[in-house]
Amino acid sequence: MKSGETPQKTDVSPASVHERSSQLPVVGAIVLLTLLAWAYLFHLHAQMAGATAHAGAMRAMGMSMHQPWTMPDVGFAFVMWIVMMAGMMSPSAVPVLLVVAKAASARGESSRTPVVFGAGYFAVWTGFSAAATLAQWMLHDAALLSPSMAAVSPRVAGIVLVLAGLYQMTPEKRACLQHCRNPIDFLMMHWRPGAAGSFGLGVHHGWFCLGCCWALMIVLFAVGLMNLAWVAAISAVVLLEKTAWGGVALARVTGAVLILVGGYSAL
Repeated sequence: MKSGETPQKTDVSPASVHERSSQLPVVGAIVLLTLLAWAYLFHLHAQMAGATAHAGAMRAMGMSMHQPWTMPDVGFAFVMWIVMMAGMMSPSAVPVLLVVAKAASARGESSRTPVVFGAGYFAVWTGFSAAATLAQWMLHDAALLSPSMAAVSPRVAGIVLVLAGLYQMTPEKRACLQHCRNPIDFLMMHWRPGAAGSFGLGVHHGWFCLGCCWALMIVLFAVGLMNLAWVAAISAVVLLEKTAWGGVALARVTGAVLILVGGYSAL
């Protein structure tokens, strides 16, 4: 250092250290949850690959594999959807959870506030998982899903893709996406103290997130619920829409692509 120069100071104040310490557990928990969810999805994919091969052999012998679901089958599908939503939505929830952790720290609220907020957020996606399980159950019993859990009819798959693409263009999609892209504005308007307030806030934000992303999730009914390449692609689109520059434009481009592909498939 030259004489006369003033050494630069780094921000090591107690407040900044406390802020970082409140955010690190949030990031660590989301990373762990995402890794566990994807590990389970890879495990299911490996199991289903063997089951699909078995189903093909059974069909070759003239034996039907379209057995009605039992309640354990419904429960298994419900767990699958919950884990899949956790793996797909957790990364895009990091920004809002970090903002919640920072706001809770600044307001002197409990360090558990981000956890309670996250519980409300994922309660909404658990409800979506229940609805998706019911839809899958009905489609399976109607023999409209293949062993890979994709629509057996290209026309049905095309209609699903077109509907998802059209929703990407709607004002409702843009409004929900703006709330997800600007969590600070959302929290300033709706913040409520205490555990009940944090949970309700998580549910409220979760509804906007659901309104933003549900159409992308139903694409899986067209391409295969255990098609991990599509699961990863949709996860990436959700994350980029919410966090990247040009996310709103990306939603429109994605919608246009889905409409074109779906229209071609349906026709």
